[in-house]
Amino acid sequence: MAAGLLLLICAGAALYSAEAHDPYNDLSDNYKRGVDLAMEQLNSHPGVHHHFRFFKSLDKSEIEAGFGAQYLYHHFFLKPTRCAKRTTESDPQRCPFRNDRPLMDCAVCYKTLAEQIEARPMPYIHCIQKPRLTVEMRTTRTEHCKKMSYNSGAPTLLALATG
Repeated sequence: MAAGLLLLICAGAALYSAEAHDPYNDLSDNYKRGVDLAMEQLNSHPGVHHHFRFFKSLDKSEIEAGFGAQYLYHHFFLKPTRCAKRTTESDPQRCPFRNDRPLMDCAVCYKTLAEQIEARPMPYIHCIQKPRLTVEMRTTRTEHCKKMSYNSGAPTLLALATG
């Protein structure tokens, strides 16, 4: 009986610790800044009623442009949570995911200098519900990010993105 209770407690602790792991915390600060930009834009939209959280990265690349400058590209999913956008929840990262809404497919590209996002070129942020993303939208994302780094004389971001 005691062994069964101990096994149940250990299983519960393992499950709790697995759920407590947040993939957002595994991102470098530069990639977190891009995710934060996308979430800020999403949360400012009047049609969005719930918080979103980072779910997983699909593709990342970065180019060192010299003098502390980098061009970053990040393709990732955000997942809706059960917390309403206007709640007093102090940490939206603690809101539980909901599985009855589609993922948000996001791509961001931006330049950082001294680990801060630069205003020029203007960061590119594109998020759309995953089922609504078209091949044309993917192409537009890719072309925009290629131009961003190419116009600055850097090698293209997506040339380095190999998944």
